[in-house]
Order: sequence, then C-alpha cells, then structure tokens
Amino acid sequence: MNGSNGAENGHAADAQATEEKTKAAPRKGRRLLLWGFVSLLVLAVIGLGAAGGLFLYGKHLYERPGPAEEELIVLFPRGTGLISIAGRLEKAGAIENALVFRAGVQLEGKAAALKAGEYAIPARASMKEITDLLYEGKAILHKLTVPEGRTSFEIVEIVKADPVLTGEVTGVPPEGALLPETYLFQRGTTRDELLGRMAAAHDAVLEELWPDRAENLPLKTPEEAVILASIVEKETGVAGERPRVAAVFINRLNLGMRLQSDPTIIYGITGGKGPLGRRIRRSEIDGVTDYNTYQIDGLPPTPIANPGRAALEAVLNPPETKDLYFVADGTGGHAFARSHAQHLRNVAAFRRIQRERGER
Repeated sequence: MNGSNGAENGHAADAQATEEKTKAAPRKGRRLLLWGFVSLLVLAVIGLGAAGGLFLYGKHLYERPGPAEEELIVLFPRGTGLISIAGRLEKAGAIENALVFRAGVQLEGKAAALKAGEYAIPARASMKEITDLLYEGKAILHKLTVPEGRTSFEIVEIVKADPVLTGEVTGVPPEGALLPETYLFQRGTTRDELLGRMAAAHDAVLEELWPDRAENLPLKTPEEAVILASIVEKETGVAGERPRVAAVFINRLNLGMRLQSDPTIIYGITGGKGPLGRRIRRSEIDGVTDYNTYQIDGLPPTPIANPGRAALEAVLNPPETKDLYFVADGTGGHAFARSHAQHLRNVAAFRRIQRERGER
C-alpha cells in the first residue's frame, strides 16, 4: 500500500508541475509581448524625437540669416524649376544649402509658385525671406521711356537699343499704334513683348477717351482722332499748348480749311525714319504728296507719329476758341491768331527775332 501511495503521490506532483508550467507559459508570452510593445513604443518616441529635432534644426537653418555679406543680383530665367533655383542661389552665395532650401519651399507649399525674373537678394537674407521674395514676384524692374511724338520707326530703334530687353523686333508696328509712355519690365522681357504692351496701352487709352469726346467734332473715327493728335504732337513741344493747337486744327476742319502743317510735309519726305535735318524747301511745300496738308484737303491717310494721352485728350475735347493760325514766337511756344492779318503780324515778329539771332 505504501509503495502504491508513493507512486500516486509522484504522479500527482508531476501533474501539478505540468499544470503550473502550462499556466506560466501564457504569462511569460504576455510579458514578452508587453516588453516588445514597450520597446517599439520607446523606439517610436525616440524616432519622433529625432525627427522633431531634425525638423527644428532644418527650420532653424531655413529661417536664420543667410551667408551673403552684401546684396546679390540673381537671375532665374523663365522655366527655371525649384532644383535649378536652389542651385543658382547656392552658387551665388545667397544660401548655404540647396537641399534645405528645397525642403523648406516644399514644406511651405510654394514650389510651383516661385516666379522667374531678376532679383536683388538682400544681404543676410534667410532662405525663407528669399522664398517669399520669389513667391511674391518682387523682381527688379527696368525702365524704358518713349517720348511723345516719336514715329513707330524711331520707337523701334529705342527698343532695339535697350540692353536689357531680349530678342529681335519682328516688324515695325503701324504708325500711331503705340502709346508713348514710361514702361517698367523685368529682365527677360522680349522686345516684341514690350512693343505689344505699347500697342495694348494705346488701344486701352483710345477706348477710354473716344466715348467721352466732345459733340460735333469733325472726326468720324478713333483712327482720325489719332491722325490729328499725331499732328498736334509734332507741332508743339509745349504741353500746355496742345489743347489750343488742337482747337486751331479742329476749327480749320470745321471750316473746310487746309491744315497747312509743316510736320506733315516732313513725314511725306522722310517716311518717319528720322528728322529732316534742314528747312523745308519751297518746292516741297508746293509739291503734292499724300501727306502734304498744304496741298490736300482734310487729314493725311495715316498718323505721322505716335501721340500721347494728352494729345488725344486735346483733339477729343478741344477748348472753344476762334483761333485759326499759329506761328513760333521765338520762346519755344507759339503765337495764336484768329485772322490772317494778325497771323501775318505774328510771322513778321518772329522773322525779326530770327534776324536778331542771326538765323536764316
């Protein structure tokens, strides 16, 4: 009986041990999973911390003052992408790290919105400040001034001579189709583009002024207004005289008188390709051309120059006067007259001034 009991006790102990091992196995597995999860969590926290630290460091590099000790001029041609922009900035010494610049621009969501042009990068400008500069398109603006009364040929020559504009001029615009003005443009603008802007500005001004013209003008179309304004522009260089000169020509047209404008004779001789460079000959006054308003009635067939806004305003809303004549007064302006007799006296006075000056 004792032997039998001992065996039974041994089997019971083994069974109990097996049961305890079976219960312990899940607990150990759970502890391993827990430690694994904790380890992954720790690694994730460390990773996030490292990423956060890296982000903050990159942000610091992106926003801190740049390396340039003085202002830099950097050109970004049209079509330049972010990689090339960053490379040009790094090569110019405006930024220290092209990769950081590119990452910062991408994170700001401005990669596709940086504008081409020629930029003045301020000394010590940060990458962020440079990004904002290019995003807002604050490029350097160059200036070209076209004086009033230049012919289209002369304006094209001015445009050709500008050293900043690019490309060739493909053709001379029609006479009177351009608006003399000061134009601002960025480096990289083509000559044809700027001439296109001048033509668009002319059309816009004419479209604005024509509907508000005075009543009963002897001008049937906007084109006729441009023709007369071009004659006014060539007749006087004194801004304040334009309205009165315009009134003389309007009065003459209303009375059926010929305009008798010397600049129209000159245009018929030169074709607008430059000044005559001498006095008009008597034979040229008497010669018949399409532009000689001493010999033709009404207006010439085209403008003789490109009038500015003030000349267009003058012919479309001239002052009410009875003046029919004007002649130079020796001071740069003109003496006006209502009658031919008064005009002859003014002419005689001008001739005396010429003689006193030794002019012929």
